[in-house]
Amino acid sequence: MPGIVILGAQWGDEGKGKATDLLASRTDYVVKFNGGNNAGHTVVVGDEKYALHLLPSGILTPGVVPVIGNGVVIDLEVLFDELEALSARGVDVSKLRISANAHIIADYHRTLDKVSERFLGKRSIGTTGRGIGPAYADKINRVGVRVQDLFDPSILRQKVEGSLDLKNHLLTKVYNRRQITVDEIVDDLQSYVERLRPMVGDTALELDQALDRGDIVVFEAGQATMLDIDHGTYPFVTSSSATAGGAATGSGVAPARLDRIIGIVKAYTTRVGSGPFPTELFDEWGERLRATGFEFGTTTGRPRRTGWYDSVITRYAARVNGVTDFVLTKLDVLTGIERIPVCVAYDVDGVRHDEMPVSQSDVHHATPIYEEFPGWTEDISGARTFDDLPKNAQDYVLALEAMSGSRISAIGVGPDREAIVVRHDLIEG
Repeated sequence: MPGIVILGAQWGDEGKGKATDLLASRTDYVVKFNGGNNAGHTVVVGDEKYALHLLPSGILTPGVVPVIGNGVVIDLEVLFDELEALSARGVDVSKLRISANAHIIADYHRTLDKVSERFLGKRSIGTTGRGIGPAYADKINRVGVRVQDLFDPSILRQKVEGSLDLKNHLLTKVYNRRQITVDEIVDDLQSYVERLRPMVGDTALELDQALDRGDIVVFEAGQATMLDIDHGTYPFVTSSSATAGGAATGSGVAPARLDRIIGIVKAYTTRVGSGPFPTELFDEWGERLRATGFEFGTTTGRPRRTGWYDSVITRYAARVNGVTDFVLTKLDVLTGIERIPVCVAYDVDGVRHDEMPVSQSDVHHATPIYEEFPGWTEDISGARTFDDLPKNAQDYVLALEAMSGSRISAIGVGPDREAIVVRHDLIEG
């Protein structure tokens, strides 16, 4: 049975949680393999809306084993707040598994994230201030604290001392902030140990054994392709691998075990934070997409930047991820627009680019080349088959499919869990 990767094909907030939840009823494991609580998934179940930040969205489906992989950075306060909130609403969270190799976000990571962003001023990245980047920096610098370290007080203290040694110089001498003591960090982290202990294990081994048994394992990316540390619009990116390759490194499962790559893409485009965005709208159309699509961050509440569909970045995402299927979300948001522009290429200083430019400067200065498609006025929220969609909506989907590099296998037509049109089975093809 397959290992299935679900990832964002734009700049995030495409609706990955809904797609993961769609598959979860037929899935045995759902694995979060990158990121932290710097991005959220909103999943609607009946009349209930759940905003998940750190936990895999599969945790909402009974019988599914949710896994936080080694590629994730974990804020323990957020983890337990989220678990307690779900438990209070009747969700069973007892099956959660956490990799012993996942790294921990400590209070000093959050502090450094916030003060360094302020220090950068107009050159700031637009981070969420939740300590994600500094925690990944410690991981790469080999001074990070891992989940397994919490169970050895001596090792934990040594690692916190080593990590704080330079950071306190930065905080006091550069940022004019108070010094952080080793004791306050160790005491805080140790307060979670007994609650954490039953959840922790060798999740890479557990997932490999699950695949050997024929279980279906879904790997769920945080953030999205264009925010990937290597393949996104650097430096305006996240600090982890949000592409399909990250599913292997962030879970410990071999690449050959990943059979299907599902890219989630909105029927238009959004992004949060700084960085290039060729199709961004600054007019009433941008406001309309934001209001109709309720484009505000699940985690931060920040208004999202909005723009028309960009087939250049979708083709790029299809290529770097090896996308086998796209799920197109929020098609209903476009209802009532008479003519719908789609970016088919970029113009950079008079030169047409059908593929993503190599140069960051070229992406920054790219002007979208648009084709327009006739819109529709009919309510599509009740559509459950492709034939239920108005002819113009069908033509729009087929046009995006032709220019996006892979087939569109499912289409979101509303916020409800059932509001989706399935053209091809996402597990069996």
